[in-house]
Amino acid sequence: MKEQVIKVQSPTRVDLSGGTLDCWPLYLLVGNCETVNLSISIFTGVELTPKNQDEIELEISDLGYRKVFASRRDLLRCDEKQLTLIKPHIEYWDVGQGFRLKTWSQSPVGGGLGGSSSLCISILKAFSAWQKQKLSVSEMVLLSSNIEAKILRTPTGTQDYFPAARPGLSVIEYSVEGPRQKLLDVNLDSMQKKLLLVYTGKAHHSGINNWEVLQKSISGDRHTLECLKEIAQISKEVARECEGQNWGSLPELFRREYKARTALCASFVSPEIEQLNELALQAGAEAVKICGAGGGGCVLVWCDENKRDGVVQACEKNGFQVLPAHPVK
Repeated sequence: MKEQVIKVQSPTRVDLSGGTLDCWPLYLLVGNCETVNLSISIFTGVELTPKNQDEIELEISDLGYRKVFASRRDLLRCDEKQLTLIKPHIEYWDVGQGFRLKTWSQSPVGGGLGGSSSLCISILKAFSAWQKQKLSVSEMVLLSSNIEAKILRTPTGTQDYFPAARPGLSVIEYSVEGPRQKLLDVNLDSMQKKLLLVYTGKAHHSGINNWEVLQKSISGDRHTLECLKEIAQISKEVARECEGQNWGSLPELFRREYKARTALCASFVSPEIEQLNELALQAGAEAVKICGAGGGGCVLVWCDENKRDGVVQACEKNGFQVLPAHPVK
């Protein structure tokens, strides 16, 4: 009998506005919030092959890790750091038999593109398909955020899971009812021509940066809450402009967001981001948007199509990597 091989992949994302507000309970402290993000063609993926025995074979491609375990119990008792992301999923999916699991990610480690969140969704898609256990988007988001909180040992937001589970340009609304995704029915061709994704070469840690903001907010720090309210207001404006496909309005909003985010917490910016911001603008870019919780990773560079080549050359000349990425639905 031909073996069953389940192959799935999920996109990562660039967040256009509202990052950090998706961390509970920040959106409750600030008031109803919206985040805006875009699924992009930098993917994570999983190949899952059931076995008629107890043996579990793992291959984590981007870490160069491969190992065979005699049983699920042996895997869960292994404390190798490469298994940090995988073990909570194996613990959740007690399937009663062995399997071969291969994972891969095109996202740079600490890239600020929601790579680990995308991989969580890919793993859930694969196991739920195998077990014929249909999961809704909301169920996948809840499961993934709880699993990642166990892994990171910090609070997690939820906006990164939606573009992996249900791709496109999304406005994610946050209220006392929790998050709700609204996919925008827009033509992304014009946006694609203006969007550049650049990796700074320095990994970031979203959990640490967001945790600092969370602590200050809960303790009632006025400056932090005012900055979050400004980011929330900007994000609502970004959402409206995206709905109207008014792409020309975004650079000014990105510049306002950059100012508000760097005022929110010093760790959201880094020397690499500051250097990239300066050289990109000098080369003709209209704005730079910090991805994720910043502090490194990737940034979105927004530029006119006619200035694109010059901006790319300036970035690469100074050691920054321009990633091949485009919007996906």
